[in-house]
Amino acid sequence: MKAALATADLRQRDALVIAHVDLVKTMASRLGRRLPSQVEISELVSVGVMGLIDAATRYRPSLGVPFDAFARRRIHGAMLDALRGLDWVPRSVRKLQRQSEEVTARLRQSLGREPEGEEIAAGMGLSIDDYTHLLDEIRTIEVAVARPSQADGEPTSLIDLVIDSGSGQHVQLERAELRQHLARALRQLPERERQVLALSYVQELTLAEIGKVFGVGESRISQIRTQAILRLRSLLRPALAPMETH
Repeated sequence: MKAALATADLRQRDALVIAHVDLVKTMASRLGRRLPSQVEISELVSVGVMGLIDAATRYRPSLGVPFDAFARRRIHGAMLDALRGLDWVPRSVRKLQRQSEEVTARLRQSLGREPEGEEIAAGMGLSIDDYTHLLDEIRTIEVAVARPSQADGEPTSLIDLVIDSGSGQHVQLERAELRQHLARALRQLPERERQVLALSYVQELTLAEIGKVFGVGESRISQIRTQAILRLRSLLRPALAPMETH
């Protein structure tokens, strides 16, 4: 009886995998368009299929969740884990990212408020034009680690964004505790940055759609969102207990 049940489960798993291979290819192609050319789409498909097999193995119809939705998270997660392992973001960009977070924290303490972009740029010894260009470069990190929102509306992708595992950061916190720290940090953000994050990671609007809300271009919204994420990392730095790998 158990052997027959196991065989039925395997057949169900294989049927789900075969029926959803095209979903993996679509997701890999969509993600690949936002990544540097050195990232091979075929590699994303390979790890995505592994995520699909895992989803098909774990899936139970009794959960009441459509398999497509159940699988998407695991496929996407497998692809992103692979990207983190590649760590394709240039070290120079990561170095400037950390410098921005450190300058932001120092200015916050000395000014008694959240520093403006111009003040952060000056603290880094950059012109405002060079600083905005840096924000555009840092956005490549954001693309690599962003995850979709959970079904309950919680912007868990922000947790993955503020924990930049590619830089060698390890967190010794329970996820529930981390969410509490994140909620407090979000309340400290300038209102506009907080609104942009909410529209992006809770409402899941595109940059272009958010730009229409604020009456600015897509590029400007991207910069505001990246600045907000850097500010969050700076605010959360004391709680994250980072360790640098060598």
